[in-house]
Amino acid sequence: HCVVLDIEGTTTPISFVTDVMFPYARDNVRKHLTSTYDSEETKEDIKLLRIQVEEDLKIGVVGAAPVAPDDAGKEEVISSLVANVEAMIKADRKITSLKQLQGHIWRTGFERKELQGVVFEDVPEALKNWQSQGMKVYIYSSGSREAQRLLFGHTSYGDLRQFLCGFFDTTTGNKREARSYFEISQSLGVDNPSQILFITDVLQEAVAAKSAGFEVIISIRPGNAPLPANHGFRTISSFSEI
Repeated sequence: HCVVLDIEGTTTPISFVTDVMFPYARDNVRKHLTSTYDSEETKEDIKLLRIQVEEDLKIGVVGAAPVAPDDAGKEEVISSLVANVEAMIKADRKITSLKQLQGHIWRTGFERKELQGVVFEDVPEALKNWQSQGMKVYIYSSGSREAQRLLFGHTSYGDLRQFLCGFFDTTTGNKREARSYFEISQSLGVDNPSQILFITDVLQEAVAAKSAGFEVIISIRPGNAPLPANHGFRTISSFSEI
C-alpha cells in the first residue's frame, strides 16, 4: 500500500550529497549565521547546537569545542559555532541540530538557484507510476524534512513533491533501529507493517525495517558501499525493476 524511500544511494547519488550538498552547507555556515543571527529560526538553531555541543563535550566527542557565551559577542559565538559545525559535517553526524541548520542553509541555496536536486533518471517515472496505481510514497532520510522537501521540490525533472505523501527524518528515530520503523507504520495507519515496502542502500537499515515487519529491497546504485555476501535481501539497481 505504501512505499518508503531512503534518499542517499536510493533516489539520489551519494556523491550529490557528499560532494555538493555537504560542502555547500559547510562553506555557507558563517555567512548564514551572520546574516540571520537575530532571527527566531537561527536563535532556535543556535540553542539546539549549544545543547548538542554540551553533550559532546561531556562524552569527549572529537572536534567538539566550547561555544562562546552570548555576552562574548556575535562574532565570537559564530566563530565557535562554525568550528563545531565543520567538525560535525566532517564526521557525517546524523544529529537533529546539524540537520536542521543544514536544511536552513540549503533552503537559501535552492531559493537562489545555487543548488538543484538530483535524482536517478528512473525515479520520476516510478513515482508517477506508483501514484497512478494508488500507492502512497513517503521519504525517510537522516536529512531534515525541510531538506528533503527542498531536494524533491527543485529537481532537474521539476517539482516531484506532488508524488510524495509525507516525509520522515531523525525526529522519528534513528534509521538503524527497528522502533523507528514501528513508529512510521503507526503513522501510515496500515493494518500490517508488511503493507509497507522500504527501499534503502544501507544493510543495517534494511535489517531494522525487516524486524519491524516491513517488506524491504536494497538499492544498488553507482557509488554505493558494497554489500556483504549472503545478506538475504532482494536487490535492485533501478526502480523500474519493482
